[in-house]
Amino acid sequence: MPKVGMHPIRRQQLINATLMAIDQVGMEDASIAMIARFAGVSNGIISHYFQGKNGLLAATMRYLMNTLTENVHVQRNALEDNSPRAHLQVIIEGNFDASQVNSPAMKTWLAFWAASMHHPSLHRLQRINDRRLYSNLCCQFRRVLPLPDARSAARGLAALIDGLWLRGALSGDSFDTRQAQQIAYEYMDYQLAKQAS
Repeated sequence: MPKVGMHPIRRQQLINATLMAIDQVGMEDASIAMIARFAGVSNGIISHYFQGKNGLLAATMRYLMNTLTENVHVQRNALEDNSPRAHLQVIIEGNFDASQVNSPAMKTWLAFWAASMHHPSLHRLQRINDRRLYSNLCCQFRRVLPLPDARSAARGLAALIDGLWLRGALSGDSFDTRQAQQIAYEYMDYQLAKQAS
């Protein structure tokens, strides 16, 4: 019988092991046996907690998504400036935070995006992530722009964030997050400037 309180500890061990395995060998070659070995548990534990590799990938993605959400939430709550620009800047920074641009996280995001095209449960998670980003951006743009303009600005900034992140992840060089953020800020400022016209 498992020890009381071990469930969250075991789950996190397995998520960390999944990130490590994907970083080292990619999703395709990250076997249940390898992940279990990295976590220091038996293969059966993965099935017990996650019902297989796709369940483990979904849990790992929820972990990365929740980390992103929590980081942005904490930063937004700490803001002294309540302007739309300040909130948008925090959202941009959160997407380029170290928790999202380290090698294990980037490789796992890329594996997840590829797998989400073929697995309905992963596709659902991807849609949630996309909608969350768009909704948060649109909410802030809507504070200063008419709804059609806010929607367009949010779609553009979401695409820019994703595109900059993807180019950085695939570059093979160290990810210049400052440059990516600066490009996103410039687009944000261009859209916010429309309120004056």
